[in-house]
Amino acid sequence: MRIIAGKAKSLPLKALPGSDTRPTTDRIKETLFNMIHSELVDCRFLDLFAGSGSIGLEALSRGAKEAVFIERSKKAAAIIRENMAFTKLASTGRLYCMDVFAALGQLEQQEQECFDIVFMDPPYNQLLEKQALMALSPSKLISEHTLLIAEASIETDFSYLGDLGYELEKLKTYKTNVHAFIRKRA
Repeated sequence: MRIIAGKAKSLPLKALPGSDTRPTTDRIKETLFNMIHSELVDCRFLDLFAGSGSIGLEALSRGAKEAVFIERSKKAAAIIRENMAFTKLASTGRLYCMDVFAALGQLEQQEQECFDIVFMDPPYNQLLEKQALMALSPSKLISEHTLLIAEASIETDFSYLGDLGYELEKLKTYKTNVHAFIRKRA
C-alpha cells in the first residue's frame, strides 16, 4: 500500500496487520481519486472509519488543504500517526482516536466550515454507513455541495438515501464492493 500521486507519491504506508481493517487496494484507490480529482484541490476532507489513513493521506498528497481522520482503534490510530509523520503530511491532518459518532458530535461543536468531501469506509454489512449518513444529514458539517463517498459491500442497499435527504449521484461497482457518491439535496 502506498501513496499513488501528488507530493508524497510512491511513499509506502503501513497498515494494521490482520483482517480488522481492509485497506483499499491501490487500483481501487486510483479509480476513486481519478473520479474526484476535480474536487480535491484545497478541499477540506473528512475520513471516517479511517483505518490506516491511506484515503485521507492520498487526498492531502493530491492537494487537499486539510484532512480530519476519525478512527476509534488505538492501534489503527497509531498507524495513522506514523503514516502522517512518514509522509510529512501531519501538519495538514488532524486525528481523532474515538468513536465516529462521538467525534462527529465533537466536530459539530468545533468546526466553522463544512467539509468538501466526506469519505467513509466502515466495517461492511453493519449499516454503519447508514448511521453515519443519518448523523450527518442535519449536521452543519456538510452542505449540498459536500460530496459524501461511502465504501460498502456490493450487497449494500442505498435505497434509503432519499428518506434521509440525500441523492445518489453515482454508484461505482467493483468485484466485492462499491463506492456510492452521495450529495445532500438542496
